[in-house]
Formats: sequence, structure tokens, C-alpha cells
Amino acid sequence: MSELQIEDLLGPLDFDPDALKQKYLQERDKRVRQEGNEQYVEVTAEFSHYKDDPYVEPGFSREPLFDTVEVAIIGGGFGGLLAGARMKEAGFTDVRMIEQAGDFGGTWYWNRYPGAMCDVESYCYLPLLEEMGYIPKHKYSFAPEIYQHSQNIAKHYDLYKNACLQTSVKDLAWDEETGYWTIKTNRGDEMKARYVLMANGPLNRPKLPGIPGINDFKGHTFHTSRWDYDYTGGDSTGNLTGLKDKKVGIIGTGATAVQCIPALGASSKQLFVFQRTPSSIDVRNNSETDPQWKASLEPGWQKARRENFNVLVSGGDQDVDLVGDGWTEIMRELTGIAAKTASKKLGRRLTKAERGQLMELADYKKMNQVRARAEQIVNDPETAEALKPYYRQFCKRPCFHDEYLDTYNLPNVKLVDTHGQGVERITEKGVVVDGVEYELDCLVFATGFEVGTSYTRRAGYDIKGIDSTLSDYWSDGLRTMHGTQTHGFPNCFFLGFTQTAVTVNVPQALDEQAQHIAYVLDQVRNQGKHVVEVTAEAEQAYVDEIKRLDVSGTRFYRECTPGYYNNEGQERSDNGFFTGMYGGGSIRFFEVLENWRKQGEMKGLDVR
Repeated sequence: MSELQIEDLLGPLDFDPDALKQKYLQERDKRVRQEGNEQYVEVTAEFSHYKDDPYVEPGFSREPLFDTVEVAIIGGGFGGLLAGARMKEAGFTDVRMIEQAGDFGGTWYWNRYPGAMCDVESYCYLPLLEEMGYIPKHKYSFAPEIYQHSQNIAKHYDLYKNACLQTSVKDLAWDEETGYWTIKTNRGDEMKARYVLMANGPLNRPKLPGIPGINDFKGHTFHTSRWDYDYTGGDSTGNLTGLKDKKVGIIGTGATAVQCIPALGASSKQLFVFQRTPSSIDVRNNSETDPQWKASLEPGWQKARRENFNVLVSGGDQDVDLVGDGWTEIMRELTGIAAKTASKKLGRRLTKAERGQLMELADYKKMNQVRARAEQIVNDPETAEALKPYYRQFCKRPCFHDEYLDTYNLPNVKLVDTHGQGVERITEKGVVVDGVEYELDCLVFATGFEVGTSYTRRAGYDIKGIDSTLSDYWSDGLRTMHGTQTHGFPNCFFLGFTQTAVTVNVPQALDEQAQHIAYVLDQVRNQGKHVVEVTAEAEQAYVDEIKRLDVSGTRFYRECTPGYYNNEGQERSDNGFFTGMYGGGSIRFFEVLENWRKQGEMKGLDVR
């Protein structure tokens, strides 16, 4: 396309694309570290207290279980709840939930930090709304409501019955002779289950930065997923009165930090925000649910709404945008709809190169808007400049918030920009950046969860199949069919990001998987059989398809700023978030599952 055509399609370009690209690459190169994902500390040994559960009364105990159940579901977050619900709907009544936390909720059990809310519209995000007869109070629900909804799902589907809460699996082994799994736990259990559904989830195991001296700090410290309200005072709405005479530091400026920093800034005597990479902060515009809209909903509304949303954020087109928020606006500008509009204007289809060029320029324009927003809101020019993200829109998960940037206008809040290098070291008194020590009373780690580490490390245990452990079998990469089953591990099913499609609205993907697994087990039962295992041939065919569609090594991710999406910017992205995912997109992936079920042949599965 000529420059004239580009301006016709996108409007005048008030920037130099080549110069901006070089700026992006320079900012990326500043942040690349040789150790990649190993820069984070595993929360074991002297760091193990960071994963302790502060929300339960100490001293819990119970008698060990040595019984047998038909279905054991490991994990009580949205994946586990959806699996439990769909199994109950399919007529499986002997279901046991095993969850390390003190209650159901998963991410929303752990994330109780002030300001926590979902960043996908709640009418799409919260699962089973129609089944529960519930409508969220806000367009973007706050954490307490989501946690309560999780508990209500468990009550509605009778999942508390026979559940093992505050229980961590320590060993999982298949017995080929009996056709059962043996599950050992930290409570001394040695229970058996015919089927095991793994819904561990990626957002439960906190990670810490491997900063020199991390254990030297003598003040108070905690991770955002284990918020210490005994120290800070207040609750999820803020009012952290315990910090009124405290100097507080927070390391991290990702999605969690963006939500809790306004509360910290409003309550602390002094807040230091230590930033390696700024997040993209667009408009949130939350609102209470409209009673008239609520009254107008007809049966099937949630399925239709989330499918409409998923098509739009996947680059497709719809006659109407039912959600109409920042996510759909971004994707309209950066994906298929923009290309379709351009094709109409040109009178022909775009070539692949033209399409890529158009998307890149549209991305630059959108991120210029995001950077301009920081400049418009933040009074101090130096701080505003440091808060500008210089990378493509989806190099990191976009954030939306209406108070975060304003917080830097408070006199007690200081952004400590590390210029991509991260914190230098931690001392007894505080944090050192560029040779300057910032003395603190409290240090908060907003450093997220383990995502790019191995599946078994995140789970906290290995799985012993017919003749291999899962860690060995997956040592060279994930091997599944449809992301749900692995050869050599009969009657074991996975929910989550295991060679499945990545979606903006994760609960929708989990529900698709839960319904698929419920179908498989229903078919096994109908055949009067008890064991189901994917064949080696079917698994290999799916692995070949995953490799053919792989997007993790594309130029886009290689040029991205380091983060968990691209294995912290390493040349090889073996553990990047998108590595091994189904690269054909979520719409196509859901169709693959649906079409497989419609065939009714259980193709690729050995049922015995």
C-alpha cells in the first residue's frame, strides 16, 4: 500500500513508524535478561510462607480418607467448579473436589487485595450465570462478589459435600490392574478415584523476583495474593488505616498492581512504586448493572453474549457489539474488522503483507492514544513519560483503570522507574534502585503467579501414569489430544492452558473443556466401559497440528517486551505462555471439539 492509501485507511499518521519501531526494540532490549524465567524465585524452603493461606484459622485437621470415589476434581477455581457442575449435570453424582485453599474460588479466593475486580465484562466472565439465575451488580465485578458467586456455584451443585478443602495433593499414581488412580495428600489421605480431572489453574502459585537480599528486609512484607489486612487495615474497598504512618513500597506494575496501587496511595504516608515495565492503561468506565437491561434478558443470553464477545476479540465481525468495551474496541481496530474495512475501501482483498502492515500501524496509533492518556492525566512530565508503554498492544495483557494514573498526582506517591533494569537489591531497611536506598516499613510484592514454569512444578506434584511420569513424558513439550488427555495416563483429564486455545474470556474456554470432558465420560459410561485413553497415533496427530499452527515464535512475540507471554523475551520460548497452544484461535478450537463430538465415534480414544 502507498503512503496515500495508508492515510486514506487510517487517517493522517502524525508519527514516524520506523522510528517508533526502533524505540520499541530499544526498550525491549533494555529489559531482556539472560536468565529469562529463572529470574523468579520458587516459593519453597525459606520462601514457602509466601504461599501460606492467611484466610483460614490455624490448626485445621481431619481424619485421613482411604475411600473410593468415581470422579476426583483437583482444583476449586472456575475450572474445577465448571468441571463439577458439568459432571453433575451429566449424572455423575459421586464427585469429590480437592482444593488446597480454605474454600472454592481459585484466583478469586486468593486475590483479595484492595480494588481487585475482573477485567473482562462480568456478564461474560462469571460462569453459569443463567444456571444460577444471577446477574452481577456491576459491568466489572469486584472480587468479593466473584468469590461469593464461586461459593454459590459450589452450593448449587452440591460440591461441598464430600469435598476436601485445605488439602494439597502430594502424589497421583495410576494402577493399571485395578483401573483406578491413587491420590495421596498432605492430610494423610490415600483415596482412590476412577477418573481424575486436573483443574489446578495457572493463577494460584505466587512467584517472587530473585532480587539480591530478598530475605534481608527487616520490615513487613507480603504478596498481593496473600494480602495482610491485619497489617494494612481496611478491606477490599480500601481505607487501609494501618498504613497512615507507614512508608510502603510495591514491586510490580502489572494488572494486580494497577488495581491495588490507588488504595495504597490513598492510605499510605508514603508510597514508592518500583517499576520495570509500565502497563498499558486504557479507560475502564465501570458502571452498575442497568435494571432495564437486566429485565430484558431472554433465555440463552449469556451464551450468546460471550460468543459475540469472543468473535469480536478474535478478529471476527458481528452485526452488533453486545459488550462494547475496551477489549472489543481494541480488537476492532487491530484485527479482522479493520482489514475488512480497508479491503472495501481499496476494492480488493489485502495481501498478507498489507494486512500485517495495516495492523502494525493501527497498533502504533492505538498505543499512541494510551501514551497520550498518561500524559494528559499525570501532572509531572517525567513521571508521565515513565508511565508510557513502548511496545505493541498485546505484548502484555492490556489493563483498564480509571484511578491508577491519577494516583501519581498525589504528593505522597512516587514512581521509581528502574528504566527496565528492575530493582538493584533489597536491604534490611528497604529497596535500592540505581544506588539510591528507599527506606520502607512495608514491602508488597505484586509480582504475579507462576505461569511459564512446568505444569508439574505449578501443580506441586508429579503424575505417575502407566510407565512414565508426566514430567518426563512432557519434558520436551506438552503432548495431548485436544489439550484434555495424554497417552499413557488413562482416565486423567486436563482443564486449562494445555494445548488448548487462548481466549480473552478464560472461563468460556474452561466451560468448553468441561462440557467436552463430561461428554467423553458420559459416552464411556454408556458403553459400559471404565477406562478411556487417547491413542499414541491420535496424540501425535494433534501434536503435529499444534506445531503447524504455532504462533509463539513469530516475529511479533520475538520483538515484544519481556513478560510471561514470551518466556521473558528469550530467543527460545519453550515455556512462554503461548508455547504449545492451539494457534488456530479459540473459535476454530471450539469448533474442533464440537465437530469431534458430533461425529459420535470417540475417534482417537481407546475405550476399554
